[in-house]
Amino acid sequence: MCASYGLGGGPYLGDAGMFDLRPLDEKTSRAALLQWIEEFSGKSKITRHDPKTDTTNFNPIIRQVDEARQLDFAWWFLWIGGQIPKFVTFNARDDKLTKVSSWVKPFQYRRALLPATWYVEKGKTFELNGGELFAMAAIYNVDVIDGAPMISYSMVTRDAVGEALTANDRMPLILPKSMHDEWLNPDRVGDDELVEAAVSSADEISEMVAIQGSKGTMQASLF
Repeated sequence: MCASYGLGGGPYLGDAGMFDLRPLDEKTSRAALLQWIEEFSGKSKITRHDPKTDTTNFNPIIRQVDEARQLDFAWWFLWIGGQIPKFVTFNARDDKLTKVSSWVKPFQYRRALLPATWYVEKGKTFELNGGELFAMAAIYNVDVIDGAPMISYSMVTRDAVGEALTANDRMPLILPKSMHDEWLNPDRVGDDELVEAAVSSADEISEMVAIQGSKGTMQASLF
């Protein structure tokens, strides 16, 4: 199961390609994302701190709110019923989204995108050729902590394909841009048909994911 991903490396960082994903192309979102990258070296890790006292390791997440996309920073470990569950919730299987009670409700109307240029599985770093920006599917909940909203999320995974199979039989569900609007649309009820459409649309881009460096890519510094 993927437990680390982030934004860093490749020629897309530092140019327009880095923000070729709404709302990251907007000035305010771009500035917030660059600040997060600088503070946390662009690495998203599972959140393990108390949200009442520590907001470290909250990761960028894209949601659609009131018909507009917005960038937020969220806790990577889906809260259930206002609490951190005792079972693992940082990954959610695509084939369980309409079957497991913990996933069903957020999948209905609270779906999100996770911007990334790489992810790690079993010690291997995977990326698109050239370090291109991509977006992974997620589901989320919103809870109120001390009067303030806090977003928590789970990354959606699918059966691995292509080179990703060398590390694990699962991989993140990486969505092509053609699927982003439908996935984010809160008016689109989450059902088996949406799962099938998302996974099918993701086949081509998922096949393109490769171990870092295996297709001639080079790691580069953001600053």
